[in-house]
Amino acid sequence: MIDLHSHILPGIDDGAKNLEISLEMARLAVADGIHTMACTPHIYPGLYMNDAQGIALARDALQAELDAQGIALRLVTGADVHLVPGLLADVRAGRIPTLNGSRYLLLEPSHHVAPPRFEESVFQLVAAGYTPVITHPERLTWIETHYPVFVGMIRQGAWMQVTAGALTGMFGPRAKYWGEKFIGEGHTHILATDTHSNGRRLPCLSAGLAVAERLLGQAEAARLVNERPQAILDDLAPSATAPLIEHLSQRGWLARFLPKSLQKN
Repeated sequence: MIDLHSHILPGIDDGAKNLEISLEMARLAVADGIHTMACTPHIYPGLYMNDAQGIALARDALQAELDAQGIALRLVTGADVHLVPGLLADVRAGRIPTLNGSRYLLLEPSHHVAPPRFEESVFQLVAAGYTPVITHPERLTWIETHYPVFVGMIRQGAWMQVTAGALTGMFGPRAKYWGEKFIGEGHTHILATDTHSNGRRLPCLSAGLAVAERLLGQAEAARLVNERPQAILDDLAPSATAPLIEHLSQRGWLARFLPKSLQKN
């Protein structure tokens, strides 16, 4: 499997605190079946002042440690980029890294407040030739009132990344509900761990994949962790990947898998 959202680089953001934790995270990822992982620390001006050059150097140093210890995990670069003014200019200038140098980049909206001009900002990235992959929409506190907005952004060319742990209940029933809704209605392009540690936020994809298989079937679920992530690494055009399953019986999957108290639009 391929994990394109992780905070495995040591001491660079709110992820791994030191090299020992990074190495243990890598071992856990390999044990779970992950062979390639994107190092995607936060870039958030004023808080996490990372840039493409610094991330690449940190990736190279960690990869050297993994190779020396015989940990079979390939690392590529990227960033978990917050939506801030000037983002497009920084991406064009190479200060903000895309995933493995591709047209795809992880885009993290604010967790608690819908960003102003959110749709317009996403469309500007798409119009400039990039494919923003919006991270963990199922965990945003404002998803209830904006779900149709995310569906609309997919039609404009954005991709969606759901967190594997959300599907297993790690982030509570609310995130599980919205994660299953994104997956079950065919509005998810990739599944990722968003791992931050070797504790609660483990680099585990397999448990979330099992939930996706229940909702989508094995073949389509596998595309979330293999085919589409590989297409990103290879910088293939979005149209070259297999299409998402559209609207899987709308509410039918909800009735089968969710408690009645959570069945809502």
